[in-house]
Amino acid sequence: MSDLLDIVLLDTDVFSYLMEPGDPRGRPYLRHVERTTTALSFITVGELLFGAFWRDWGERRTADLQRRLDAAFILPLDHETSVAYARLKTRLRKEGQALADNDLWIAALAIRHAVPLVSNNRTHFARIPGLALISEAPK
Repeated sequence: MSDLLDIVLLDTDVFSYLMEPGDPRGRPYLRHVERTTTALSFITVGELLFGAFWRDWGERRTADLQRRLDAAFILPLDHETSVAYARLKTRLRKEGQALADNDLWIAALAIRHAVPLVSNNRTHFARIPGLALISEAPK
């Protein structure tokens, strides 16, 4: 057995699917997170908390989300991630392509830390150079 841990970065959508045990959208992703260390981006944390506040989840459900976030490995923002983001945004803009900034930050984190991104948003991420994408979304 290897001493190295396999790490995958979960996009907001996949984390949300897996958070709800009855959500069938999470089933295809279970095999990608078993026996791995799952990480989240600082962006995903913000998106999840915004969703809870915006939808007025209430104290109990929001506290459950917070417990899950507290237990998660969060990839931090650092200078190298900022450089990766700036390079990706510049390249895509020069190619006439657009991608939402939050998705660019998530992709930049995955590239900077050399970890695969697990996302159901194949169309958003498949065109990102240097990104290892794991997606069960149709092609």
